[in-house]
Order: sequence, then structure tokens, then C-alpha cells
Amino acid sequence: MAKVTQSIEIAAPPERVWAVVMDPERLHEWVTIHRGLGEHDDEHMEQTLHLRGVNFHVHWTLVERRPPHVAIWEGRGPARSRAHIAYRLTEVDGGRTRFDYENEFKAPLGPLGAVASRALVGNVPERESEATLRRLKTLIEGTSA
Repeated sequence: MAKVTQSIEIAAPPERVWAVVMDPERLHEWVTIHRGLGEHDDEHMEQTLHLRGVNFHVHWTLVERRPPHVAIWEGRGPARSRAHIAYRLTEVDGGRTRFDYENEFKAPLGPLGAVASRALVGNVPERESEATLRRLKTLIEGTSA
């Protein structure tokens, strides 16, 4: 199991940040490992991601939504792998947003799969989540919508 937590402060109100992060059509603008979007609606999304030279598909289900503050996604990936993503948005300092991001990946095959996963991906998830949040900040702070 690999868990990554990151936070960033964005110079925009939570409603504006929420509008971007909850729009699947905009994932390519800020998620560094995003490679494609399949079928999607308000509660489900098929996504192609790319890590360490390999594309893989994840089916996401939105299991909790409290606009504009909390969104929690549960994902199913290849070989019965599981993923969990949480977005938590908190208003700070009059119109700014603290964006807390959590990503947890559970490899298949229990402890053996977890060891293999750590060996294969190393600290890539941490680096990618940092880069993703920097891109989100730049995207939102660089636009007025």
C-alpha cells in the first residue's frame, strides 16, 4: 500500500478550485499522469493514467461529495488493484484555498504485491503529486475563471 498526502495553497476561493478539480474534461490540464478520459458522468469516470512508462486504466466512483469542500473517489485498476483519492478544500485568509490531496494505492496480492509495487514505483507518486498540485495552482491562479 502506498499513500501520498500533499497540500498547497491556491489564491482563489474554494468554489473556483472545486470547479476545476471536479471537471473531468480538465484533468489533462493539471494531472501530470493523466493520459485519457473515457466514459464519465457526475459519479463515475474511466481514466487512463501513465506511470513509469506504462499506461493503465482506472474506473473511478465518486463515493462522497460535499461541494465545495470534499470529494472522495474510489478506484479499481488492473489486476484487482484499488485506489483512493480525497480532495479537501478549506478557505483560508479571505478567499484563498488550502487544497489537501490524498492518494492511496493498494496493490493486488496483499503484502507481496505491496513490496513489488514499492520496488517498481519508488517515490514517483510523491513527485508526481507535487508536480500535479503545482500545475493546478498555476492553472487556477493564471486564469480568472
